[in-house]
Amino acid sequence: MGYTRFEEARILGARALQLAMGAPPLIKPKKGERPLDVATREFEVGKIPITVIEK
Repeated sequence: MGYTRFEEARILGARALQLAMGAPPLIKPKKGERPLDVATREFEVGKIPITVIEK
């Protein structure tokens, strides 16, 4: 399933906020990497823990 750019932005923003608030990353962060960068890499490898439900 592909996401629109708006859905992808919403997912990445939500996950980056979770990471910034202390949620454990599901991939090994690189030194100095920002939460948005970690969220983007999680999304690219398919490990982002957010589900989208279609209506």
